[in-house]
Amino acid sequence: MSANSLLSQTPLTPGFMVVHANRLEDLRGLAVEWMRLHPLSPLENETILVQSNGIGQWLKLALAEDPAQGGAGIAAALNVTLPARFLWQAYRTVLTQLTNDDQAVPETSPFDKSRLIWRLLRLLPSLAEQEAFAPLARFLEVDRDQRKHYQLAERLADLFDQYQVYRADWLDAWAKGNDVLITARGEARPLEAHQLWQPELWRALRDDVAMTQGDAGLNSSRAQVHSRFLEVAVQLEGQACPPGLPRRLIIFGISSLPQQTLEALAGLSRCCQIVLCVHNPCQYYWADIIEHKDLLRASRYRQRRKAGMPDALDVLGTGDADDALHLHAQPLLAAWGKQGRDYLRLLDEHDDSGNYQTLFEQQALRIDMFEPFSDEHPCLLSQLQDDIRELRPVTETQTHWPALDPASDDSIVFHIAHGPQREVEILHDQLLAAFSADPDLRPRDIIVMVPDIDRYAPHIEAVFGQYRSAFGGYNANARPDDPRYIPYTLSDQASRHRLPMMIALEKLLRLPELRLSVSDLLDLLEVPALRARFGIDEHDLPTLSRWIEGAGIRWGLNAEQRTRLDLPEGLTQNTWAFGLRRLLLGYTVGSAEAWQGIEPFDDIGGLEASLAGPLANLLEKLETTWETFCQPTDTATWVARLRELLETYFLTDDAQESVMLTKLETALQQLLDSTEEAALYDSLPLSMVREHWLGQIDEHSLSQRFLAGAVNFATLMPMRAIPFKHVCLLGMNDGEYPRSQPPLDFDLMGSDYRPGDRSRREDDRYLFLEALLSARQQLYISWVGRSQIDNNPMPPSVLVGQLRDHLEAGWHTHNGEPLLEALTTEHPLQPFSRRYFTEQASDSPAQARLFTYAHEWHALHTPSGESTQGSQSPELKADSEQQSTLTLNQLGSFLRDPAKAFFNTRLGVYFEQEALTQLDVEPFTLDGLQNWQLQDRLIAAQRHAVDNGQPRMEALHAALERFKGQGVLAVGAFGERMREALAEPMDALFGAYEEALQEWPHEVAAPQAVHVVERTKEKVALEDWLGELREDEAGNRCRLLLLSSSLVSQGRGRGQYRWQHLLRPWVAHLAGNSERPMTTQLLSKAGHVRLEPLEAENARYQLQNLLSAWCDGMQAPLPLAPQAAFAWLAKLGTPESEPDSDAYAAAETAYEGGRFQTGEVAQSAYLSHQWPSFERLVSEQALGHRFATLTEALYSPLHRAVKG
Repeated sequence: MSANSLLSQTPLTPGFMVVHANRLEDLRGLAVEWMRLHPLSPLENETILVQSNGIGQWLKLALAEDPAQGGAGIAAALNVTLPARFLWQAYRTVLTQLTNDDQAVPETSPFDKSRLIWRLLRLLPSLAEQEAFAPLARFLEVDRDQRKHYQLAERLADLFDQYQVYRADWLDAWAKGNDVLITARGEARPLEAHQLWQPELWRALRDDVAMTQGDAGLNSSRAQVHSRFLEVAVQLEGQACPPGLPRRLIIFGISSLPQQTLEALAGLSRCCQIVLCVHNPCQYYWADIIEHKDLLRASRYRQRRKAGMPDALDVLGTGDADDALHLHAQPLLAAWGKQGRDYLRLLDEHDDSGNYQTLFEQQALRIDMFEPFSDEHPCLLSQLQDDIRELRPVTETQTHWPALDPASDDSIVFHIAHGPQREVEILHDQLLAAFSADPDLRPRDIIVMVPDIDRYAPHIEAVFGQYRSAFGGYNANARPDDPRYIPYTLSDQASRHRLPMMIALEKLLRLPELRLSVSDLLDLLEVPALRARFGIDEHDLPTLSRWIEGAGIRWGLNAEQRTRLDLPEGLTQNTWAFGLRRLLLGYTVGSAEAWQGIEPFDDIGGLEASLAGPLANLLEKLETTWETFCQPTDTATWVARLRELLETYFLTDDAQESVMLTKLETALQQLLDSTEEAALYDSLPLSMVREHWLGQIDEHSLSQRFLAGAVNFATLMPMRAIPFKHVCLLGMNDGEYPRSQPPLDFDLMGSDYRPGDRSRREDDRYLFLEALLSARQQLYISWVGRSQIDNNPMPPSVLVGQLRDHLEAGWHTHNGEPLLEALTTEHPLQPFSRRYFTEQASDSPAQARLFTYAHEWHALHTPSGESTQGSQSPELKADSEQQSTLTLNQLGSFLRDPAKAFFNTRLGVYFEQEALTQLDVEPFTLDGLQNWQLQDRLIAAQRHAVDNGQPRMEALHAALERFKGQGVLAVGAFGERMREALAEPMDALFGAYEEALQEWPHEVAAPQAVHVVERTKEKVALEDWLGELREDEAGNRCRLLLLSSSLVSQGRGRGQYRWQHLLRPWVAHLAGNSERPMTTQLLSKAGHVRLEPLEAENARYQLQNLLSAWCDGMQAPLPLAPQAAFAWLAKLGTPESEPDSDAYAAAETAYEGGRFQTGEVAQSAYLSHQWPSFERLVSEQALGHRFATLTEALYSPLHRAVKG
């Protein structure tokens, strides 16, 4: 066989061929068979038009199937594209070939939306001055950064783009100077006065295009090109396809096309074989069950009328009862099918099945394939789908189907949750149950659709991603063989808010208006591509975070940037420049004195210090970028700046990010071309360029993943009606679906409906119908049906309501149970609810769907095998690794909070919530901890000066200046107030200290060794050193302490001792007196306490009690709370005190709180966990200890020592 014969074209019969089917798999089978029976030549591409990437991928998989399974064995040489994209190429090819004019249609039109924006942006300021444009002038009056101009230009460009497709006759009339609206019935209606600016604007646009592009540009609007195409397409009759035009075009599964597109396809069918595979839900003629039937122009219709249906139906319910809609039409098809009805009837205008029916029948193929669903899986879902196919009204449904058994039929189920997170958790459990019940069910057989995938993506990742570690994922806590992992993939996510590199890019593009806080920069450093560019590894981030916090950085690149944000000049403190200088000086000099007003940050050195270079480099680049971006400029300069931005900040070897960088570069080139074509050379602000550039990235394309062998999560989009065994719809909430997109106030199409017009609400209604028809085994619908706040019921989407009403009206159960109750499961608020782990009271199918595979929660509801008698706490076994040596500080901490010591030391459990450091704002006030820390440092600096004979005030001011240089004080007057507040108590405190030094003039150089062994068990020893000792002339010892905390309360309860601050010094006092007498003198800014010497025997006895209590406190939490205990002692409480005593009442108030008083239990997570009420605390017995006996043994000696 010769090469020529191999490459010769096989003949194809041209024509406009429409194939209808109610099941998409039948359409797919026919399309594959048709391509197999009529193959193109080996080097010829098959062109397929689809509306979504999902349908294209599904069709490719069918072609790639083994021939024995009905496929072609390979899916190659396929050109799968979008209709609008193909059509423009077809216009160019035909007009270029038939007019012999290479410039007949430009590659891009100046009337394209993306190019029209910039032309409008240039024209609007001058046009707004004209009287006709007064409505626009009012809107544009105040517009500092041209934001309003850009928004208006964008919306007008979109509007005129729609007019070119759906209202070309209007634009033609306006171009001729006729300011009219032509209705669907062909009537010309004059425009109202406030609408006249639209024709004026269209004419101004045409004049401007003619001036810059000439007649070629003027004739390149889609409407003009379309009319020219229809004129010359007549010449295609009987001719071979022009080169560049496919000989066969398959339009597969598109649910709606504009009339203009159908006219163009009909024109192409003169030389090209056009095969439209149309999903039609009903086998009968059903156009007249929906309003506006009179606007449909087709004189013939493809489908026959159903027997017994009147010629005219009363759709609006105003006429004779015999022709009422509900008696003859399927109500769901009537309610949701308007978009599909319009499309099918527009097809009828061009469809003459007599021209090609014989051609199909010769191949044993049908052009009308309407098959019943109920034969394969007789269930509620297939019965409903058959009702739609047969156009059955409710009355016929009621008598046609047998009674339903909900226990064995779960083909349609409804789930009510309290929020999106619970919806996804419930779905995960239900899918696991489905996989368990059906071994043949695979993840790829399930699709989950939501109104907005970006809203649900975090919840999906949280629930489905938690078991991913076994499969190369991220959760270190998941077992490596966890069987609950379900493979999943997310489609349709916007790259702009999903890819880390894109999020970082948007942040960089907002630099002029960004505070550039610590969290902003740390977010940037989380992006691998940016870290790679600056040579920073992921394991370096904790070190950088520590440096940034320690250097006092909060926000702002430098003082100049803060000035641009309307702050006073010269505010350098807490900026990145301030912190970087501290870091670099610290690296140079270590912990030295300040240099030129800069306090060095000394926690930088060793091998880590090399990180300072990349950080400094990044900050330098950010400063340069900020300075550049603050200056508006023309588009060419902006494009150069943005290219430099990508080069400066990103370096990646990730395939997805590399593709994104290419897209960004392409979008920049298109931006440059568009503005040059529109002759826009004015300076543009960054905000405008940024929004346009990033907006181009999320344009719809066919490159996203779909059908990747996993459960597919996707947005409800046109033509997602691919058959799946399980179709799950989440987020079907009232007001959120159907999604509303009200037309613009100046959109004239809103008041002039024509068949084929697109409407978001009608789109969504038809999408819901397609989703119902595409489910093969189960339709799963969930919505947020209960409020998370007050549990009030919330209604579902109106579409779900209509479906539920129809099911209730058409079917009944065999046991008389209300149908909707059997199909609907209402889930509890929490995934660990007891309802999931207990036997259900009823055997309803809805209750049987209350379960969870999260077995981790099961232990919460399992009755304990060991019952505890009364309120006694179970005793822990002895800990062989229990700490054998204690320090004074550890024993003092135990005394301050015995319950916390048990949980922290013995169990390693911490209830405190880790406080997130607020690093994004500079300090304006000091919280209690910060105030204590700074005063502690101030006291230490002054004490060092006094002890060494240096001036105290100089040391105080030097320390305060150091605080300021470190950025821990506020700037300006706030900082002065902080300095005054910190220094205020120091005079009185050091006055008392100097008096004490006179009483105890001699410092004891050597600290006292402490060694006490607990006698009863001899397992614990107290070992430490006791310092800060002084002596008087007689050799008497004293431990002199300066405390940062107040020993006497200054607020409510003024004058009362703050006993918790005395407990650690008390333990040290006992230890100091265990060998020989020692006085302890405590000085604080509010109150002083003197603890007199104790007998050594008494001190050792007290220490033995404390060590014994420690041993018991490591076996069980001791029922003891210090504040309540000292309130008890203040009212002379004893172990014999009754619940009606003053001591009990005082202790209860201290523990639980009262009016204007926070209780001790509210201050400690450990107390509130163990004993939420004082009654529980007092009645608790642990290892023979009770609250009153412990208080008497451990705290009363201190109370007596202080009170006397």
